[in-house]
This record gives sequence, structure tokens and C-alpha cells, in this order.
Amino acid sequence: MTAMNIIYISIEGNTRSFLKRMETYAKQQHSFDPNSPLLNLKEITDQTEPTNEQEPFFVFVPTYLDGGNGITSGFTEIMTNSLGDYIAYDNNPKNCLGVVGSGNRNFNEQYCLTARKYAKKFNAPFLADYELRGTSQDIEVIYNRLTKRWNKQ
Repeated sequence: MTAMNIIYISIEGNTRSFLKRMETYAKQQHSFDPNSPLLNLKEITDQTEPTNEQEPFFVFVPTYLDGGNGITSGFTEIMTNSLGDYIAYDNNPKNCLGVVGSGNRNFNEQYCLTARKYAKKFNAPFLADYELRGTSQDIEVIYNRLTKRWNKQ
């Protein structure tokens, strides 16, 4: 079984922390069940040159907006644009299996708005969300959800 490909951006380290913990969880699951996929993590930064992804992947994206309420104002994405550009490159949208978002629930309607916008823009399902660095339960639930989708492709 091939590893699940995950493309992400991490501005303050929360997404990276979540995925590193999920990577550890995947290794534990794999040791009990070799059919459980490991993770292949690819972090995108402002310096990353877009490339044509040959394999399916999931996207993890935090939410950074320019203020407002996320509905009538404040829905302009900031800080994660390099990830959006990377996914939009060439045929990459066709390989996107789904989007997972993170954010801060204190921002109400803006919570995970970036991930929802990416899902719509790239015609991929919004699969899950978690707050800030996520919990152990979030890791387990999201890993299992991604694994089911990965195995169906």
C-alpha cells in the first residue's frame, strides 16, 4: 500500500504539529495493521515552486482571513495563497481527494472558511476540521476518514 500524500501549509506551526502527530499515529496503526497507510507529508511555503503532482493527495489548510465576519466581509484569504497557487497548478486539482481545515472557533463563521473555499474552488470534498493544534481524538477521526477515502480511489 502506498503512503497517503498530504500537502499542507503551516504558518504558525499548528498544522505541522497536527500532521506530525498524525504521522506518529499512522505509524502506530501501520505496526498493528500493515494495510493502514503511512503518511507522505509535503509542506508548501512561499518559496515552493509549483510542480505537477502525479499522485492523489489531501490538502490541509489553516484559516487566515483579512478580518470581518467571513460572510459579508472578511473573506479574502491571506498567508496561505502559495498553497492555493500550488494546488491550482496544471492538473493538480484533479488529484485532490479532499480538503481538511483548521482554525479557531472563536472566529465563528470564519472557522475553516479557507478550507471550504478551497474545496469549492478545486471541486474536492471538505472532509474534516479541527481547532488549532487538534486533539488526539481529532487525529484518530481524521486519519480514519482519510484512510477510508484513500482506499476507495
